[in-house]
Amino acid sequence: MNIGLPKEVKDNEYRVGMVPAGVHALAEEGHKVWVQKRAGEGSGFADSEYSGAGGTLVETADEVFARSELIVKVKEPVPEEYPRLRAGQIVFSYLHLAPLPDLTQVLLDKKVVGVAYETIFDRNGTLPLLTPMSEIAGRMSVIVGAYYLQKPRGGRGVLLGGVPGAKPATVAIIGAGTVGVNAAKMAMGLGAHVRILDIDLDRLRHLDDLFFGKIETVFSNAYTIAEAVANAELVIGAVLIPGANAPKLITRKMVASMYPSAVIVDVAVDQGGCVETTRPTSHSDPVYVEEGILHYCVTNMPGAMPRSSTIALTNATLPYVRKIAGLGLKGAIADNRLLKDGVNTFQGCVTCAPVAESQNRVYTDLDQIM
Repeated sequence: MNIGLPKEVKDNEYRVGMVPAGVHALAEEGHKVWVQKRAGEGSGFADSEYSGAGGTLVETADEVFARSELIVKVKEPVPEEYPRLRAGQIVFSYLHLAPLPDLTQVLLDKKVVGVAYETIFDRNGTLPLLTPMSEIAGRMSVIVGAYYLQKPRGGRGVLLGGVPGAKPATVAIIGAGTVGVNAAKMAMGLGAHVRILDIDLDRLRHLDDLFFGKIETVFSNAYTIAEAVANAELVIGAVLIPGANAPKLITRKMVASMYPSAVIVDVAVDQGGCVETTRPTSHSDPVYVEEGILHYCVTNMPGAMPRSSTIALTNATLPYVRKIAGLGLKGAIADNRLLKDGVNTFQGCVTCAPVAESQNRVYTDLDQIM
């Protein structure tokens, strides 16, 4: 199969969809990998490493897309990439389509096969291709939150861990999934007082054991969220419904109740955000103030840590790339039925139920059309 590795073009996105070792594995299996020059430089991988691994370097993204049946990316296609897409082409990437109706329409109009990392489950019911980036984003959320709590950055001027005689800051984490747990690890490690909220009591019991009772676990409902948000210097949105828009659990009224110049980091922004005042931002313009509260809502947070992020991501994605390349998409799904959930668009149809529901579109079961 002809496989394309274009350079990412989203704002300050330095990750790349495949490391040289992945290119080598595919080339050894007889596939042709077209690599756009400088695609890996942001993650510290030189063109010579890709060519030495068996990849074929080309100058432009136009050439990569034109030559390739399977495009392996990190982030969803952006408008400048839309003209490069064509019917039957497979785009294997984070897509986060639920809050992106325009991109969804492009994929449908062009009959592109959109396979989304974030909706593929494994046999344990987890999201193996989303988990590595959720781990990084969760840990980063506390780092950037602490940074923007500094007074020169517009924050409240509070040190997360406090010092003797000055109490630590309170961090409220909404959602106890992968993002939430990793945020809790970092916040606790810095000495903050941590509250984590979730609707799954078994999950909260697990976290109580995991952290030896050193973080506060709270059952999540509108009342407890309002209370936690009002008493936190840093709020982290870590809510996920796979494939669907995140619910707006933190209302504008709750935001207005926070301490002046407190900070919100909404990691759920990729799926529309779990805060009513959330709007997407970029690494070049990451924060804004709403209701007197700093909001950090960058849609590609791990892109700021590209070396770690690329290695962690491609460790997880490469087996799927090899399977699709070797067996074709239909054969890969027959080999692993769980891959079916990753197919969000196919032959002009929405084949992911949460995306269809979020956008009021017709859902088509992939088995009916494949």
